[in-house]
Amino acid sequence: MIRNLRERLLAPRAPSGYRPGATLACLARNLGQQGLAGGVMHDPAQGWQAKVHERVEAHLLMHIVTCEFQLQLPAPHGREVSLELRHTGALRRTGLACVYRKGDRARFTQLRDRLLQQAALVAALMPLDFKRLTLAWRDGQWLLTLEHMGGSEVVNRMPAFRRYVPVSPQQRAHLMASLAQFNALLPSL
Repeated sequence: MIRNLRERLLAPRAPSGYRPGATLACLARNLGQQGLAGGVMHDPAQGWQAKVHERVEAHLLMHIVTCEFQLQLPAPHGREVSLELRHTGALRRTGLACVYRKGDRARFTQLRDRLLQQAALVAALMPLDFKRLTLAWRDGQWLLTLEHMGGSEVVNRMPAFRRYVPVSPQQRAHLMASLAQFNALLPSL
């Protein structure tokens, strides 16, 4: 009996006040994507399609719901590698840095050099307010995961409030441009 009670109390669960799909619906309205509620965002003009899902972070008396964009592309040749892209600079953004996570180091060095040489990609990523951007090659596919700071919801329990952080029109343009650049670049890497 105590074991069942312990398992029930310690089982992972969503924070109280979390509304599944609500942040995704706000993001769909914000980005002008009608079918985003189904979890897929696409740009037919540029030919890419990304999965979007909510990610919940529980904190003391609050939780944050962010939206994570995933772009999955086939890449038949290559070796397993995983890296993270982030901005450099303490107070102002001065550039982009690639951080090795795991896999083949020689492949990482080659990828880092090719990614940072793409002027259009760097131009799209520099003003983009992203929290996390990871890139991994596994089982013949590239998986890009981008977590934007906008398109998120902050829910506090004391004092009680719920705020949606919208994606600005400028950020929307940079987000679309960066996903289009990755869609064009990744199959050739």
